[in-house]
Amino acid sequence: MTTSLKKSHIHRTVLDNGIVLLLTENPTADIIAARIFIRAGSCYENREQAGLAYLLSAVLTKGCEGLSSLQIAEQVESIGANLSADTAADYFQLSLKTVTADFVDILTLAAKILRSPTFPEAEVELERRIALQDIRSQKEHPFTVAFDQLRQVMYQDHPYAMSALGNESTMSRITRADLVQFHQTYFRPDNLVISIAGRLTLDDAVAVVEKVFGDWQPPAKPLPTLNLPNLTVQPECVIIPQQTQQSIVMLGYMATAVNSPDYAALKLLSTYLGNGLSSRLFVELREKRGLAYEVSAFYPTRLFPATFVVYMGTAPENTQIALSGLQAEVDLLYTSPLTEVALQAAKNKILGQYALGKQTNGQLAQIYGWYEILGLGIEFDQKFQELITNVNAEDAMTVASRYLQKPYVSLVGQEAAVKDAVI
Repeated sequence: MTTSLKKSHIHRTVLDNGIVLLLTENPTADIIAARIFIRAGSCYENREQAGLAYLLSAVLTKGCEGLSSLQIAEQVESIGANLSADTAADYFQLSLKTVTADFVDILTLAAKILRSPTFPEAEVELERRIALQDIRSQKEHPFTVAFDQLRQVMYQDHPYAMSALGNESTMSRITRADLVQFHQTYFRPDNLVISIAGRLTLDDAVAVVEKVFGDWQPPAKPLPTLNLPNLTVQPECVIIPQQTQQSIVMLGYMATAVNSPDYAALKLLSTYLGNGLSSRLFVELREKRGLAYEVSAFYPTRLFPATFVVYMGTAPENTQIALSGLQAEVDLLYTSPLTEVALQAAKNKILGQYALGKQTNGQLAQIYGWYEILGLGIEFDQKFQELITNVNAEDAMTVASRYLQKPYVSLVGQEAAVKDAVI
């Protein structure tokens, strides 16, 4: 066992079997939260198996060696604990929360589920049917339709092109054997980060994790290499006529990954443009011009190049003017520098929200484990705040010019309105 880093109340320890253990000591509440991260999100699926990681997350807690779905639920609920699995593009996670006295028991149960799931055929079929219903339901939501087609045209053969659910075709093809194979490939101790926050000392945390996971040895076979296609930026416009009461107008720009020097400036620009009622898009396009039912921007944190998206829901007759209005607001980012007042307000907003996102043990376990699984390290917590603080108006303008000049466009709405908007 080697301990490689201690950052104030946060400890990072690597166990002999390769598990990275993070502990955030927080003695103020008698609650312990943990997040177990695995490098096995939807990016690690084959294109033909899109939705595999999602389906695995839905059935992982529905049976393990010696325990049925009902018995697992009873064990968790009998002590008032929480235990759930989820997947994202870049990782898979198992989340748990309990009072300190029951932590060993719930972590032991989580280990059984993680190491020896049974994937009962009946549960697989049930969760597949639910996923297929969700996929069909999403086709009725114009925003989801617009975002799905935007992703597909931007990412092409890259896994980011697909929803975590996959589509009806891929979800229907996934078998129990596929789940077993994916689990055997990626669920291994040297591909695991366990992040714990709560009333626990480092010695106690190491002792518990070694007791529960210490006999789990990594297989001799190395982890598969993730070979992703190169992305080429060729902006285009895609439309889907749909009989809706509003048009969804969406612009997407191929931006960059979290480890890029430009990440902080893009995050700040996204906050300035579309985060909250005081954001530029909300004030200019909704409050002043009355164009938008909803308007916002987002730029997710990703291990690989992420999309910078601005979008608006508007009346069909305003589709064309909404499109030009969104484009004009983004163009201003690289043609006119932000004022010091606007820049500082965006910094205050993003840093304030960041601080508020680290209040509970669950949030603390999440953020440090997330940084670790993305390869950023727990020191990124402080680094991120420094990066945001150091962005100046010239930096923001340069980065906007680099990434935000030529958008992909996705339109969903009444046929005449969306077609006329791009003529």
